[in-house]
Amino acid sequence: MSLVRLNIKGISYSQTQNGAYALILNEVGGERKLPIVIGAFEAQSIAIALEKEIKPPRPLTHDLFKNFSDRFEIVVKQVIIHKLVDGVFYSSLICERDGIEEIIDARTSDAIALALRFNAPIFTYKNILDKAGIYLKADEKQREKEGKEEEIIEEELLNEEIDLPSEGTSDYKKMSLEELNELLSQAVNQEDYEKAARIRDEISKRK
Repeated sequence: MSLVRLNIKGISYSQTQNGAYALILNEVGGERKLPIVIGAFEAQSIAIALEKEIKPPRPLTHDLFKNFSDRFEIVVKQVIIHKLVDGVFYSSLICERDGIEEIIDARTSDAIALALRFNAPIFTYKNILDKAGIYLKADEKQREKEGKEEEIIEEELLNEEIDLPSEGTSDYKKMSLEELNELLSQAVNQEDYEKAARIRDEISKRK
């Protein structure tokens, strides 16, 4: 079976459904998306790894795993989403230490959180993408609109309109960069990473 490489498109989350997060993976060299429902903690961990610039004051579980692995010279070389059963994805970490390769089972959300920290590529098998991958129904003009793809995927995946977080976003636009950076530091110290991500987005728009 041939492997297909995937990139992370992003994470969408719902204010109306408790704990419902959708991790969206892109087919490299193709148009299909692979949506995977993940938990709140894993969504937060992946979002922090994607942001890069947000540094938690204490290491999260996946950061601890990375630090532990670095200390003992264990490298995660790649992640493979190798099975789909009853809507649940199963993944493996391909690890190496002292030239010896080992395969470790992992939840897909954990595997991807670690792949980001190790800069490891993510793959799935073609038959899984054929089975679970989706094409967006939006036309090209709709696809050009910011956030449109995520909204469509959420509707198809969760069968419910999802309200994306908007708390405070209008207020952020009125703030200076200095105020935003101070607010960002406060959000990180309070471990409110969703708020930190929204503030970081506003800061990025001004650079």
